[in-house]
Amino acid sequence: MKKLRNILVLFVVVFMATSCDDKITEVFVGNSPIYMSYEDLSKAIQQTSAQDLNNPGKIYFKDDYLFVIEEKQGVHIFNNSDPAVPKNLSFIEVPGVVDMAIKGDVLYVDSYVDFVALSLADMNNIVELKRMKDVFPYTLPAYNEEYPLAQIDREKGVVIGWEIKTIRQEVENQYYPIYWEGGMFFDALSSSYSANAAGLSSGGFGVGGSMARFGISENTLYTVDNSQLHIFDITDAANPIFYGDYYAGWGIETLFISGEKLFLGSQNGVFIYDIILPRVPQYLSQFWHMTGCDPVVVSDTLAYVTLRGGNACGNTLNRLDVLSVADCTNPKLVSTFAMEGPYGLGIDGKTLFVCDGVAGLKIYDVTDPLHIDQHMIANFPGIVAIDVIPINGLLFMVAEDGFYQYNYDDLTNILLLSKIIVYKDDK
Repeated sequence: MKKLRNILVLFVVVFMATSCDDKITEVFVGNSPIYMSYEDLSKAIQQTSAQDLNNPGKIYFKDDYLFVIEEKQGVHIFNNSDPAVPKNLSFIEVPGVVDMAIKGDVLYVDSYVDFVALSLADMNNIVELKRMKDVFPYTLPAYNEEYPLAQIDREKGVVIGWEIKTIRQEVENQYYPIYWEGGMFFDALSSSYSANAAGLSSGGFGVGGSMARFGISENTLYTVDNSQLHIFDITDAANPIFYGDYYAGWGIETLFISGEKLFLGSQNGVFIYDIILPRVPQYLSQFWHMTGCDPVVVSDTLAYVTLRGGNACGNTLNRLDVLSVADCTNPKLVSTFAMEGPYGLGIDGKTLFVCDGVAGLKIYDVTDPLHIDQHMIANFPGIVAIDVIPINGLLFMVAEDGFYQYNYDDLTNILLLSKIIVYKDDK
């Protein structure tokens, strides 16, 4: 009711102010943007001392190092040569960062609208190698949905936050609709808003989680937003070249590369592309499902997809789907299993790891894809699990309360090696 009341008040203000002038003045209490100028954004990346984890996001593993994103703030770096005692080395301040990928000793990150390459050759002196400006869509951070948004002036820079205050703004004296879309307040004048020690080895790629929006295939880096696939040539890792954008579908959330195939998890299904020609992805098919958030991982001829309902994901569906992708032009549903509220997942051979939200980490033997629910190997409840990376007997997991590492060399005796605590910022 409060949202509706705010909208009605805004309508009243707009129409009471209407006159024969070219412009009218709106006065209302709402979300006023806090900007960072583009000039400041281009100078903002710097390496600082180690910081506590407050709001961890995507995770990435390369050689003996772990990289954990602090949502919109930067990247934590851990020395993980001894998984039982990970060492928090430093923090890279990267405003607006959501995702990352690594080739050799070069770290690629997003920084609001910019794409940035950073050198990890000297882990004590991480420096910016290259910045490509205005590559990614202009996005807005989370805001108080009890109040409408002020108009955004993109010329002032990127929006890094909000303050609730009385807003006076001039708008054109013409009718324009006011509506809600995807939890965001829009009007006709703002409808373009958009709602992942010694250096490392110089070869190879790192490994990201299932909720990643960055992925590397040989000398090509792919990143996705809501609808666009952004393609970069990273043959020369330190000097990436932007090829351009490719419309990939709608509601894209995650990216997973398996061989010469690209799997994109969307709110309505899984898109499959052939990337044998890296610059020219070829659409093969889509598997449709009901609306829900859905990361995807692939092993051999099977794809595993989790669907989560509620909040921005829509619907109330919570399940694990198993798809046959033996023929990528015609994916077929093999089986489906009920879940509590799944997020990310990972696969290592015939062992599937599922982050089932409040139900914790679940580990399955998927040798029989028709009866996965009957072959649970282990369950770690009491942990709000978000995403995982299984690799060579070591499982990396981000949860709401911390960062966990398990040894699963012996599936009958999975051991917790360490936990890095998340210190929630209550401000």
